[in-house]
Amino acid sequence: MLNIPDPKSKRIVIIGAGFAGLTLSKKLAKSDNQIVLIDRNNFHQFQPLFYQVAMAGLEPSSIVYPLRKAFQNADNVLIRVAELVAVNPETKRIKTNKGEIYYDTLILAMGAITNFYGNKEIEKHALTLKSVSQSLFLRNQIFDDLEVALSEQQYEARQKFIDVVIVGGGPTGVELAGALAEMKKYILPKEYKEIDHREVDIHLIQAGDVLLKGMSPNASAAALQYLEGLGVDVMLNKRVTSYDGCTIVMDDGSTLETTKMIWAAGVTCPKIEGLPSECYGYGQRIKVNDQLAAEGYQDIYVVGDQALLISDDYPYGHPQVAQVAIQQAKRLANNIKKNASESFRYNDLGSMATIGRNKAVVDLPRLKFKGFIAWVLWLFVHIRSLVGFKNKLFVMINWMWNYITYDQSLRLIIKPHKKDTTKKE
Repeated sequence: MLNIPDPKSKRIVIIGAGFAGLTLSKKLAKSDNQIVLIDRNNFHQFQPLFYQVAMAGLEPSSIVYPLRKAFQNADNVLIRVAELVAVNPETKRIKTNKGEIYYDTLILAMGAITNFYGNKEIEKHALTLKSVSQSLFLRNQIFDDLEVALSEQQYEARQKFIDVVIVGGGPTGVELAGALAEMKKYILPKEYKEIDHREVDIHLIQAGDVLLKGMSPNASAAALQYLEGLGVDVMLNKRVTSYDGCTIVMDDGSTLETTKMIWAAGVTCPKIEGLPSECYGYGQRIKVNDQLAAEGYQDIYVVGDQALLISDDYPYGHPQVAQVAIQQAKRLANNIKKNASESFRYNDLGSMATIGRNKAVVDLPRLKFKGFIAWVLWLFVHIRSLVGFKNKLFVMINWMWNYITYDQSLRLIIKPHKKDTTKKE
């Protein structure tokens, strides 16, 4: 058992502390229900800025927020660090890696995971960017390889350590490519003088014919123009078929050599043991009705990236972005508190992506623009969306300092310590 006291009223178990799970828990805090929030981490992560941690632009502490701190004044919210293993809808119990617990209402908000499309070789060797720990690992890999490259005298041997390949032309891939290009331009000439920064190649591979497919054609064209202006080699209509940790092979037979292939080519959702296959739809998301209840169940709800709500406007479900997750969480919380069954309707506030300093694209419902104003709006929206005043302040100061100095001082290679158990006292 998870050692949780019996509730005085109903127990609502929420799996996942992302945008949906955290918002829902906050809305239900101090209610009459017992809220059990379960996540594999003891903190909330601000996923849109993972790439800035990976590029040494921000410290990880700036984009995470401790869950226990968020609910220290809410006695009815209990936090457990665990991972969901299975659901038993008949007995209304869930199994985690730390034990079992019963629920009156179960809410799944586990988010999405990286989609490798069944390619085990790519899954084994590619780098990903779906958590703070992965961001730190990528940061270490980039600077580790630059240190190795300093000792390589042969051009070909050196190239595989300094070249970077990004697969996927969505917001993550585009923003990551832009950040790498700016690092190449402003940082490498100052700190890695022995390496000719012009030798560093940044490749962005996109299987489709446009970048930022979910945004307007103008935004896609502007992103391509910005990236090519920064020196990024954008390769459209190409698909990676294999990667062994050194050589990338594409569907047209062309190859690239690199020790760093960053996979940002798509997401899927985790399957949950105990839920029948009929529950799942496009992208392995769980089908829900207008009230966000899982298909066939009245006491299991799904919000965020996992939820597949099909409508005329969204035949493949809503976009898997933060705004959808937050709005779904607010609607479900209101329904629970008021014992109502109002339908969820998504209010599309727009999309945006930044490509670098003074370069961004914004698609609002009635207005689309790019450049400096778009970049300022991107900064404002992301600072405003961070959890915690200290995080907002630190990120704002960090970005202001970076903008003025063209520099930051976070390029540290910090690895976890492993105790050597072979040594004898």
